[in-house]
Amino acid sequence: MFTCQFFTHAQWLEKKGNGYFKLSAWSLEADQHYTNSGKIDPNATRGIFNLNLYGKYGLSDNWNVIAYIPFFVKSYQNHQVSSVTNETLLEGEAFNSFGDMDLGIEYRLFKKSKHAFSTTLTLGIPSGDSKGGSDGSYQTGDGEFNQQLRFNAGTSFSLFKHSFYGKGYLGFNNKTNNFSDEVKAGLEVGTSFVGSKLLLLLRSNMVKSLKNGSLNASNNNGSIFANNVEFISIGGEVAWKFTKKLGVSLGYHSAISGKVIYAAPSYEAGLFYLLK
Repeated sequence: MFTCQFFTHAQWLEKKGNGYFKLSAWSLEADQHYTNSGKIDPNATRGIFNLNLYGKYGLSDNWNVIAYIPFFVKSYQNHQVSSVTNETLLEGEAFNSFGDMDLGIEYRLFKKSKHAFSTTLTLGIPSGDSKGGSDGSYQTGDGEFNQQLRFNAGTSFSLFKHSFYGKGYLGFNNKTNNFSDEVKAGLEVGTSFVGSKLLLLLRSNMVKSLKNGSLNASNNNGSIFANNVEFISIGGEVAWKFTKKLGVSLGYHSAISGKVIYAAPSYEAGLFYLLK
């Protein structure tokens, strides 16, 4: 949901036999959340941490396969400690498991000169645990199988004699198990420096619930797995290639508005490999 996966070539599909692979650590910790009316309320300090693998590989110049695999997810709540006596009022708890995977395929619709268009079908696999911990609220997944169809567009352009790329997407996410369906959209702009070794990018994403599911959307502690989650986020990424094929990246994203979701930023650090 909040992860950043792309390098400079990512507005285009990978060519046949080429690929982009990334090992990342992602973290979010929050002591407040957006309510179902969009207001911010406090909660006990909770967090999500995961280690994940992302890969995109070119089966041909027109077909790519994509996978996001969170192989370790930790959902936790910190101890609640009295600010007066410093005694522990409520013990913390943590729950670890595999997370929800995304498996997808992307097809090139059209490419000419600096412009590219593609479509992506992504299957959300409920491989995490939607009822973890002592009270069932330490989720590492939402427990539903979803299918997301997305239309992608990318282009490159010059500004002040410097090259940039821009990309955007619009998608529909069909969710099951009484979850509401979603409309998703995003924009991204990036550029590189130092002989294309350094990438800087800005990114914004939006999720809008259609509120057509019957599952209760209320969540006293906030979540990233609840029904009727909505948000608009902004963020960015810095990536550095220290060889032609290897590099590291740092990412930051935060919801500037939302409903039924944590009101706190997420952080990511990753090591990526370019298969050529």
